[in-house]
Amino acid sequence: MFYHDPVCGRKINRNKAYAKVEYKSETYYLCCPECQSEFEEDPEKYLRKEKHKSHKQH
Repeated sequence: MFYHDPVCGRKINRNKAYAKVEYKSETYYLCCPECQSEFEEDPEKYLRKEKHKSHKQH
């Protein structure tokens, strides 16, 4: 199964992800140490970005 890195948007196979981070009962897969660091520093910043990206009315 594939997921998108919430920081850079890269498509990732969960079995090959660099890191798996749990946040608010959800699991996020990250492609590299830089994305992991960015996400852990401010997860809400990237979750807001994901919500906006999926908003269909724009």
